[in-house]
Formats: sequence, C-alpha cells, structure tokens
Amino acid sequence: MKIKVILADDHVMLREGIKQLLEFDQTIEVVAEANDGEECLEKLSSVKADVLLLDINMPKKNGLETLQEIKKKKIKIKVLILTVHEEVEYLVKAVDMGVEGYILKDSGSVELRKAIHAVLNGESYIQPNLIPALNHYLIHKDDDKEKIDSLTKREIEVLIEVANGNFNRDIAAHLNISERTVKNHMVSIFKKIDVADRTQAAVFAIKNNLVKI
Repeated sequence: MKIKVILADDHVMLREGIKQLLEFDQTIEVVAEANDGEECLEKLSSVKADVLLLDINMPKKNGLETLQEIKKKKIKIKVLILTVHEEVEYLVKAVDMGVEGYILKDSGSVELRKAIHAVLNGESYIQPNLIPALNHYLIHKDDDKEKIDSLTKREIEVLIEVANGNFNRDIAAHLNISERTVKNHMVSIFKKIDVADRTQAAVFAIKNNLVKI
C-alpha cells in the first residue's frame, strides 16, 4: 500500500517538482495539494492521507498556525515541515507544537523520502545538520529557566516593567515602591540573569516570554 501524501505550499512549480520527486518512489503517492493554510485544513477534512508536507510561509494561515490547528483538532496525520527556514526559533516552535519532522527545502530527494518513511513509522525526524543548533538552544533555554527561577516575584515584576520600556521612576510608581528599592532590585536582577544593562535585561525577558511583543 502506498504512502499517501498531501503537499501544502504556495509555490506551484515547487509543489510540482516535489510531487515528481516523491512519486519517483513507487511507495509514495501525492493525493492532494494545497496553496495555503486554510485550503490545507479543508483538504485534511476531505482527503485521507498519511503524511502532510507543510511549508511555513503561506498566505491566509502560515504553516505554524496550520500545524497548531491540526494538533488542536487532533487530526490523525503525520506532519513534516518542509521549509527554507533554518533559524532555530522556527524549529523550536514546530517541535513545541508536536511536529513529527522538520526538513529544509535544500535537502536531497533521498533525505526527504527518508524523512517521510521515518515519521510514518512513528519516529521523529529533524534534518541532521539542524540538530546541533537545536541542542544549543535547548541547553541555553534550561540555563535561562534556572535564572528565572532564581528571581523573586518582585524582581520578575520589575524585569517585566523594564522590558515594557519603563524607567525607574515609572516602575516605582506602578509597583508602589521607592526608586532606591527599584535600583536595588535592578542590581540583583542584572547579577542573577547575567546581563550588563537594561536593554539586555529587556531582551532576556522577551526571549523567555515574560512579556509579549
């Protein structure tokens, strides 16, 4: 029985090329194509498939938004992100959402077919050259968690105020404390999260989702 694949990518020529590469393998059949995230979700509701090849940059709903919907609705299909994005942030978001595989568009056809077979068999597949960056990110993420855990509740409040662009006088007024107390908290925060200035502290807070931008 052939592996049934859906292609979701807004570049028609690229879809056609991928389809030809996949169907060169007699065990794979492309059963549907989608031009954007919304069309992809429609196809998933009407076409039975085993694996979804999902691009990130798509109109209406991008790939990550589409992935989120798939996982929320518990649609039974293995999702393999196929993208140009090698930035680790995209990979981490996809992994956090429960994606089964992540591969770049510049990979070879052999690796793409290998990834499809892997996710279908219940394995996760991340393109090998992306794994070191992912591991590096996760290690530093754990370090940041320890730093956040070392902060007191009041220090976190002050850090959030800093990330929102407020100065010591404003922070003191918002939190009903003195400016001197704010300065003391700032010294402690800088030391605990290992930063040298307010800008670095704000970046730390944003990167770790203490505030939304």
